[in-house]
Amino acid sequence: MKELLCITCPNGCHLEAGFEGDELIVTGNQCKRGIDFARAELTNPTRTLCSTVKTVFPKTPVVSVRTAGEIPKGKIFDVMHAINGVTLSKSIGIGEVVVPNVCGLGVDIIATSNILKENQV
Repeated sequence: MKELLCITCPNGCHLEAGFEGDELIVTGNQCKRGIDFARAELTNPTRTLCSTVKTVFPKTPVVSVRTAGEIPKGKIFDVMHAINGVTLSKSIGIGEVVVPNVCGLGVDIIATSNILKENQV
């Protein structure tokens, strides 16, 4: 059994989850979402990643970004390596793609700030 902290709702249930044969056993959940969360964590854990990218603009040296969807947990360091290699040289806004299809995962890295457009750099 693996101990997990469910993050799908404000309850933050402390779960114990594991497989007995093909059957998933989950204890500690207060709702069905805990079972779904445990299944995903045990079989294919994913995360949304938030970070920053460098810019060429002295007034705004970094801009916040995030993945447009979830990525496999095991690919976080690969995605961070790709993000760290980016330097923005044009003004972008919220939702605009910074890195398309990062690491071939089918997920874009998008801007989460309008600071470059607002500063008119």
